[in-house]
Amino acid sequence: MTWSEMQPLLEQACWDTLYMVGWSTVIAVVGGLPLGILLVLTDRGGLLQNTVLNKVIGQVVNIARSMPFIILMVALMGFTRSITGTTIGREAAIVPLAIGAIPFFARLVETAVREVDGGLVEAVQSMGGNTWTVVRKVLVPESLPSLISSTTTTIVALIGYSAMAGTVGAGGLGDIAIRYGYQRFETELMWITVAVLAVVISLIQFVGDYAARGLHRRGGQSGAAPRLRLLRSRAAVNSGSRATTDTGTEAGSGSEAGSGSGPADAGTSAETPAADAHKVA
Repeated sequence: MTWSEMQPLLEQACWDTLYMVGWSTVIAVVGGLPLGILLVLTDRGGLLQNTVLNKVIGQVVNIARSMPFIILMVALMGFTRSITGTTIGREAAIVPLAIGAIPFFARLVETAVREVDGGLVEAVQSMGGNTWTVVRKVLVPESLPSLISSTTTTIVALIGYSAMAGTVGAGGLGDIAIRYGYQRFETELMWITVAVLAVVISLIQFVGDYAARGLHRRGGQSGAAPRLRLLRSRAAVNSGSRATTDTGTEAGSGSEAGSGSGPADAGTSAETPAADAHKVA
């Protein structure tokens, strides 16, 4: 097979892979982000502590993650057909890709959110913030660099999943490698496909790492956490000032009491000898 014959196949396969991975990533983030945060909130000591719900969600996530993707894809064929009307093609592949990626991303989100400083959560609660405020102002902004890295990891995993989806006619680079590289013994095309996958994954990893490092250098997200720390420090300074003022007031009262009793006592002691002398006279 010549390059002029391989080029259109590779271009279409690349677009199909990016299409499948892109939509699957969006669905995985939309579904996995709240699921991962819920796992943290309902855990023991969380803001919405519910041990039963946490165990149920955790078991569902573990079961979904433990299932090999190729088996999951075959098991979901009926569900995929009911949604897309077919089990072949890139649209059909999005369904098992997204369902397989949601629990994977949820666990990464859980790990990222657990790293947030608990003092920031307490600061928001002390200022009257509810659970939604804590999630929106602290948990998500503070864990955003880790969430970016988790999204990058999920995209890389989805690219591998999409290659496996090509074995059942989903299209993409995996389909090219199977149909032409394996079944038709086009070894050169198969190795070109592997090289393209390696380049795509490297670019995605580079962009994800660069974005995560940029957020780390900026100190998280938009500075919500530093503002919370500033509020906490101001509250501590104000409370210290009040304590100093109260101590000074108490000391002043004690001094006034002491100075008032001194002359009175002196007067009394001065009058006593005079009275005694008058009695003797």
